[in-house]
Amino acid sequence: MQKILITGATGLIGQEIVKVCHDQNLTVHYLSTSKKKLSTSPNYKGFYWNPNNDKIDSNCFEGVDTIINLVGATISKRWTDDYKQTIVESRTQTAKLLKETIAAHKFPVQQIVSASAIGVYPDSLTNYYEEDETETSSSFLGDVVQQWEAAVDAFSQLGIKVAKIRIGLVLSEKGGALPEIAKPIRFGAGAAFGTGEQWQSWIHIQDLAQLFVFAVTQKLEGVYNAVAPNPVTNNELTKAVAKVLHRPLILPNIPKLAMKLVLGEMHILLFESQRVSASKIEEEGFNFEYHHLEPALLELFS
Repeated sequence: MQKILITGATGLIGQEIVKVCHDQNLTVHYLSTSKKKLSTSPNYKGFYWNPNNDKIDSNCFEGVDTIINLVGATISKRWTDDYKQTIVESRTQTAKLLKETIAAHKFPVQQIVSASAIGVYPDSLTNYYEEDETETSSSFLGDVVQQWEAAVDAFSQLGIKVAKIRIGLVLSEKGGALPEIAKPIRFGAGAAFGTGEQWQSWIHIQDLAQLFVFAVTQKLEGVYNAVAPNPVTNNELTKAVAKVLHRPLILPNIPKLAMKLVLGEMHILLFESQRVSASKIEEEGFNFEYHHLEPALLELFS
């Protein structure tokens, strides 16, 4: 039975991936920085690590041939200089610790499937980005993704296959952006951001979890976008959420300057435009359950 080591397994996306792994009879080892979150059952076993101190229980690699790497501090928190460093290091130092542990013990890991983000693509209202795009975003997020992917690429030095999954706007009713988008709309205070023309390449969390496990079972290598096949504009997203929640949209769009005052540099999360293609993963044979936004929202809010 295949054994997978998951970092970030207790997070929003990680929990969904664990469910899919168990549905497909894959055994999961996971790493946690919280000893309270460690549990042991036949197909789910936790191991302690503290990447800040380069500590890791190397037993986590026992029998493991694949790593799903999701670990990383949330970007949805004010970007102070200190916190920016945390965002980067929580991605790069963790990867380095995993790689060095594998190298030191010569563990026979064959593949790493790592989270990444579409924030690496430049802000554009007109471009349609595929994985071979060479231009990168000059924003802080663009910089984060480049450092993150470079840390993951280093695994190839050990002869390990590397797959990088560039994630778009994840739609889940349990956390992430969607409950935040829905909150003002529920109170009749919803509105699009800026011109509302910026593209939002979204994905239903169930499709995202399936996509990660698909990358494992198909032994994929290289970069793949994890976005549904039909991106929408911010206007369309706001209208669709209002429609599904049966709420009116009466307010004018929220100006960029207002959000910059509220959120600081992090406001770019709402205004960056990335229209991203899903065709590469589809060509590998992956089938999306949720191609269009409205059915995805109806399922999440049902």
